[in-house]
Amino acid sequence: MALTKNQRRTRLRNRIRKIVSGTEARPRLSVFRSNKEIYAQIVDDVTGKTIAAASSRDKDISKAKGNKSEIATLVGKSIGEKAMKAGVETISFDRGGYLYHGRVKSLAEGAREAGLKF
Repeated sequence: MALTKNQRRTRLRNRIRKIVSGTEARPRLSVFRSNKEIYAQIVDDVTGKTIAAASSRDKDISKAKGNKSEIATLVGKSIGEKAMKAGVETISFDRGGYLYHGRVKSLAEGAREAGLKF
């Protein structure tokens, strides 16, 4: 039986999460992509706390013009700046079962531009 797109992504996501987990020294940058928006949060999995979060629905980003990939780059820069303020420099990247391509790649590059290392 063929899997749906969401079932396939969930399987991939679970496989990635077995390997990638966030610690206090190196938290996890988690990405969620919907059809319209993109969300990113930096999570310390040991304590279960979200250190920083950014999305395309934030007030400063939602006013920006551009295609979805350009907006994703802005979200990446925003999450990078918030992480630097919180004292996080290195992270492990969790693409959430999505291919490292398009909006997910743009977000990662934006975060790297803001100074995050991964």
